[in-house]
Amino acid sequence: MPEQLIVTGGLLIDPAVRIEAVRDVLIEDGKISAVGTGLSRKSALKGVPAIDAKGKWVIPGLVDMHVHLREPGREGDETIETGTKAAARGGVTTVLAMANTEPVTDTASQLAFLRAKARTDAAITVLFAGAVTVGQKGERLTEFAKLRAAGAAALSDDGRPVMNAGLLRRALEYADDLGLLVIDHCEDLTLSNGACVHEGATALRKGLKGAPGAAETVQVLRDIALAQLTGARLHIAHVSTSASVEAIRTAKKNGVRISAEAAPHHFALIDKDMPGYDADWKMNPPLRSGEDRQALLEGLADGTLDAIATDHAPHGCASKALGMDLAPFGVIGLETSLAVALTDLFHKKVLTRRKLVERMSMGPAALLGLKHKGTLAPGADADLVVVDPDAAWTPAAPFFSKSRNTPFAGRRLKGRALTTLSAGRVVHAL
Repeated sequence: MPEQLIVTGGLLIDPAVRIEAVRDVLIEDGKISAVGTGLSRKSALKGVPAIDAKGKWVIPGLVDMHVHLREPGREGDETIETGTKAAARGGVTTVLAMANTEPVTDTASQLAFLRAKARTDAAITVLFAGAVTVGQKGERLTEFAKLRAAGAAALSDDGRPVMNAGLLRRALEYADDLGLLVIDHCEDLTLSNGACVHEGATALRKGLKGAPGAAETVQVLRDIALAQLTGARLHIAHVSTSASVEAIRTAKKNGVRISAEAAPHHFALIDKDMPGYDADWKMNPPLRSGEDRQALLEGLADGTLDAIATDHAPHGCASKALGMDLAPFGVIGLETSLAVALTDLFHKKVLTRRKLVERMSMGPAALLGLKHKGTLAPGADADLVVVDPDAAWTPAAPFFSKSRNTPFAGRRLKGRALTTLSAGRVVHAL
């Protein structure tokens, strides 16, 4: 007999098949078997375990295409086990882990080790990006074909930009031939070196060195030019400026094969929100201006920005206690991304519920070529989230993540994941 489970009576929101209606969902052996009305009343399904989702949303599991799990090398900050438990708590059922581990994920053997570790330790699906350059040093390309054969889901030097335009051109050409997406961290280090916040009035008032928005946008414009030159696909990580959004919008209209993501902290917060000198608010790119935030909201609404991704970047308390100048960049986000999106996008009428699911599930799944994720159509993986869009709560330690560096601690949020299923298994339940 197959292993069965029914999720009953929830408002099913699945943009991939254009459903937004009350439906039951039947799961068998880790796959979606059927979607319809009254499934739980069928005699053949009497006695099948059920999850009552009446009055709640039922959505495809979220796909976060930008996370840092720190393993190997910095297991004190995060591991595959703790990071994926944090993801499950936030309704995320698939993550793409970046390659800036220690050592860098730049060889097939390193990638094989991580994939094996994920099979034993992960609560959800973990995909891995291979590095674009050896050691992420920006000097020579890794062996893309070997990384692809070993299971790389994308290529990225995230954490650092690929500063050499000629090298990135070759990377785009090579990766496109192999069907791999290149994800670029856009930052001109000659403009941002030594900065810890956004260049503006807040930085001046606090006496901190700021990075101008141009540090991002000049690289975005360069990347657009290279994508146009090569005809290859390119994805821009953590977009934070209005000029970058406009450049991406124009490039898309001109047929350039470019996509982009926004992080919850960038569309929910601005530099003026930063309290004192708390390094839990230090991230790269930094929080920008109100004008930049508004551009991100508009970009998410009109599809210029294809995905919402957390850039989940755990750091321990000791390193974050070093202060704004010396503390590492990065904030955690897996446990709060859905809640922040509901609070600042859905409840404030920036995105409809369908568009929110598109940006957090269907869109990133499509970018990564995941045909059986980002939807609850029959035959898809049974990655599913029951959501209460109106549940009020306040994030606070302890978190499921090993780290607690979040700017959202103590902030009242509206909406959260109640139950998360990965391959038909309950991996989180309130």
